[in-house]
Amino acid sequence: MEPRERAAFVSAYTKILTAAWSNDAYAAKLTSAPAAALAEHGLEVPAGASINIMREVGGEPDLEAQVGMWEDGKTSGQYILLVPATPQINTQELSEADLEAVSGGDSYCCCCSPCCSCT
Repeated sequence: MEPRERAAFVSAYTKILTAAWSNDAYAAKLTSAPAAALAEHGLEVPAGASINIMREVGGEPDLEAQVGMWEDGKTSGQYILLVPATPQINTQELSEADLEAVSGGDSYCCCCSPCCSCT
């Protein structure tokens, strides 16, 4: 997929995910009329192609895999779009260094602040 085409796909895919997660009517339309639902956000599918919207998605999110599956649809005529039922959030714990940085562990100089007491 060309960079411009890939960027357009990723942009449309992001809009589709956001709409599906925030609008129950749109999520239902993805199932009942997928071509029309995808077209609403700029993702066109050729006439006669089949569209499989997968709502149950296991494993880690993989944008490159999704781009590849969509690209494969151009030759097979069978487009697959992964639209998890709920947003997949990274629940990985912060490292000790991350925790120290957000809790004020890094040094900070406020010399550019009008209330600085360093000078």
